Amino acid sequence: MGKGGGCVPSKKKISKSTLQNPPPPPPIPAAGEPDSDTNPAVDSLPATNTCKQLKLFIIFYSMYGHVESLAKRMKKGVEAVDGVDAVLYRVPETLSEEVLVQMRAPVKDDLIPELPSLAELADADGFLFGFPTRYGCMAAQMKAFFDSTGQLWKEQKLAGKPAGFFVSTGTQGGGQETTAWTAITQLAHHGMLFVPIGYTFGAGMFKMDSIRGGTPYGAGVFAGDGTREASDTELALAEHQGKYMAAVVKKLVQD
Repeated sequence: MGKGGGCVPSKKKISKSTLQNPPPPPPIPAAGEPDSDTNPAVDSLPATNTCKQLKLFIIFYSMYGHVESLAKRMKKGVEAVDGVDAVLYRVPETLSEEVLVQMRAPVKDDLIPELPSLAELADADGFLFGFPTRYGCMAAQMKAFFDSTGQLWKEQKLAGKPAGFFVSTGTQGGGQETTAWTAITQLAHHGMLFVPIGYTFGAGMFKMDSIRGGTPYGAGVFAGDGTREASDTELALAEHQGKYMAAVVKKLVQD
């Protein structure tokens, strides 16, 4: 500092000739030649793949096939969105074969496997979980599946991943909304993002001319006594949810 408190001027003076004739810009290296200003630490990082094929896991439990019918239609909706693949998985059955026979449950489709390893959940970009109701909550088989994800919860491997629900109930007052609503706690503890469909299905959400499952929480189907099959509207809503969810996953991951 000088006497007056001002800054000490730089001793390096710029000559008049330098001002009149500034130095030329550094040469641009030809293709294939190394750049002297290249940062090796940055160059060693893997390039971001903006064209990554995203994976959306559709994981469900279905005893009589109603939830499964929605899951298959959802897969169609997901794969209508470019860049997103859907993979169907069952959760393990907890009932014995003898009990299933007594309950007249049909044989499960061998083409839809159980999830090989819980660790694979961390590789998914998003989820759609489907299950029937049991007294207004998810079926025990699905709860057992979530209960088995403790290690993933401990490490928060699923935090930030979007997920949605679809359900099946026996009657109109059997829990189309509460079954999905009470399942949100599973996502909350994992730090996952619940994605409802709201009223994005448009006019189909307001039709009153026939019985229809499905709510703003997600697609749904009424099973009745077990013999009723999903209606065209219920299947269309499931397909819409698949497409809607795939678009949300794509936006969250790639933006």
